[in-house]
Amino acid sequence: MQIKWFGHASFRIAAADGYAVITDPYEPECVGYAPIVDSADVVVISSDDDEGHCRADLVPGKPLTINALTVAREGGQTDVARLSIRAIEAAEWELHPDHAVPGANGMYRFELDGITIAHMGDVGNSLTDSQIDFFAGVDVLLALAGGPPTIALPDLMKLITIAKPKLVIPMHFRTLTYRPRNSLWIESFLAYFDDKQVDFACATQIEVTTDTLTSATRVTVMDYAR
Repeated sequence: MQIKWFGHASFRIAAADGYAVITDPYEPECVGYAPIVDSADVVVISSDDDEGHCRADLVPGKPLTINALTVAREGGQTDVARLSIRAIEAAEWELHPDHAVPGANGMYRFELDGITIAHMGDVGNSLTDSQIDFFAGVDVLLALAGGPPTIALPDLMKLITIAKPKLVIPMHFRTLTYRPRNSLWIESFLAYFDDKQVDFACATQIEVTTDTLTSATRVTVMDYAR
């Protein structure tokens, strides 16, 4: 499969036959990243009220849109065409500077090309046991790696230590484009790993197959699309 990072929490994940999913598309003026110009068959949003995570209407074409929070609240799973999506409810940081009341959102997972991918939505708190269990067996974790207003890094590392994803791709961290005052640069997250565990793609797109995944957790830092 091909994984492309647009920036923030938005990726395009395309199977070998071209079937594609876009996660958490954003409002460019909200986060500073470039408009999303790629199409997809399905768009998954973690909520419907956060401009940084819900702008499925800005994705070209007419993709099917799935709200992970709705899925979490209506049984935890939905099947759309060839995709089975599971979700669990989460909440934003209780001290979120942009929202008087922390917003609810959904963390979600699905499988393409025999690889299970999980997206952490916009969770801002330490995870419960059931939320951690939700990530069991995940191959690729799209991880919130910038600290508050998303999950604190020690709490994220607890998830990674327990769930043991084969590949972690950081997202939602401070960059030259996205610079919230309190968000952390990627170095803060990478400090938890041995240098030998970390790869720098130096590209906006990488290829991931069952053969390239290792049993021990690795981190791949991607560049964002411009």
